[in-house]
Amino acid sequence: MSTMTVVKLVLDIILVIASILLTLLILMHKGKGGGLSDMFGGGLTQNAGTSGVAEKNLNRWTVIIALVWVAIIIALGLMSKFSLI
Repeated sequence: MSTMTVVKLVLDIILVIASILLTLLILMHKGKGGGLSDMFGGGLTQNAGTSGVAEKNLNRWTVIIALVWVAIIIALGLMSKFSLI
């Protein structure tokens, strides 16, 4: 196996993990009222609430994982375009 094939495999695995984490993090966000979040039970959890710090940390982790996800997509696209894999 060539080095680039190993790199692609590692990036693919990280991409799958990041995709699952990103989906879970997005689903953990508190609904802002109305829309689809209330239809799927978001309105029921408003009483439980989360602290401001927890919501900020959730936002930070969501943004970080989203940036990692985008960077991997771009890297795989560039590798494919320039036939490195």
